[in-house]
Formats: sequence, C-alpha cells, structure tokens
Amino acid sequence: MLSVSRAFADQMATRRSLRHFSSRPVPVAVVEQAVRAAATAPSGANVQPWRFVVVTDPERKRRLRAAAEAEEREFYERRATADWLAAIAPLGTDWRKPFLTDAPVVIVVFEVHQGPNTPRPYYVKESVGIAVGVLITALHHAGLATLTHTPSPMRFLNEVCERPAEERPYVVMPVGYPAPDATVPCLRRKSLQEVMVRL
Repeated sequence: MLSVSRAFADQMATRRSLRHFSSRPVPVAVVEQAVRAAATAPSGANVQPWRFVVVTDPERKRRLRAAAEAEEREFYERRATADWLAAIAPLGTDWRKPFLTDAPVVIVVFEVHQGPNTPRPYYVKESVGIAVGVLITALHHAGLATLTHTPSPMRFLNEVCERPAEERPYVVMPVGYPAPDATVPCLRRKSLQEVMVRL
C-alpha cells in the first residue's frame, strides 16, 4: 500500500500546468475515459452537477479563443489589481491565449444549476472542483498535459458551447502534448511538512 501511494505521489509530483501545446492529435477515447473518471467524483446529494464539453472543432476553438482574449485583455489592462499582476508575473502569462487554438482538445467544464430539466444541486462549486481535480489527475496519468484557465467573466462560453443558462462556466482546460519547445516556470512546491498537520 505504501509503495503504491508513494509511486502515485511521485507521478503527480511531475505534473505541471502547461501553456505551450503541440498540435499533435490526442486520442479522443483517452479524453473520454478521463472525463469518465472525473464523473466518479463525490458531489452534494449525489446530484453530479457538472457538464464536460469537449471541443475539438477548430472553428469553435477559434471563436472561444477570440472571446476569451477579448475578456482577458480588458481584465489585464483595466480590472486586474496590482497585487494580482505581481502574483502572476513569475508565470509569464498575459491576455494572449494561443493554447486555446494550439491544443487539439479544449474541455470546458460547467456547473449545472437548477433548470427545466435539472434538479437543484448542493455544494456545486465544491463538487465541480473535486471533479476537475480528478480530471486533471486522470489526464496526467494518461500522459496528457493540461491547464486550468478561468477567463473573467466567462458567460461567453455558454454561447460558444451552446449551453443553456442553468449551466455556468467553471473552467477551461486545453488538453494535449507539450510543444517541442515548451517551457514551464521554475516554481517551488511546498513540502509535505508545510502543508500537513498531524494531531
């Protein structure tokens, strides 16, 4: 049991958020299995208030990127606080989001709220957050890279993804293989002793 848990932790320690993707196709069946794993996550009252929209159509990805960059440009240039900009400076990110068209797959995750054909959910953000964590883990385990992208605001995603009003955008996740020249920031993760308390 210890060796299995250690091997899993070691594998997850190699996971990094990626912003530079290859256009190399990924097996859609692998993405589907990762979504299937994500859908096993626990949820409030077992309502399972999530929708995973898998986008592979280049034109739809182009529309998604154009709308996201418009919102992000406004955010970076007018709405972002100085503290926030300083915090993300080491990541080297800005309003440009080429990964939304470079990555062969983009998964848009929605929270599903009460609607004409959907029940009232409970602990929606917590439930969807856990499912996204499982999805990130499943994709990494399968050898694929991803990134959690949250343009602000995100309501344009309902139109791009043709989703009803009771579905609210939660996160956008490009999925694929790293580009040959991909780099990631040199970041330090906190040690186990810094994040865990034993009582």
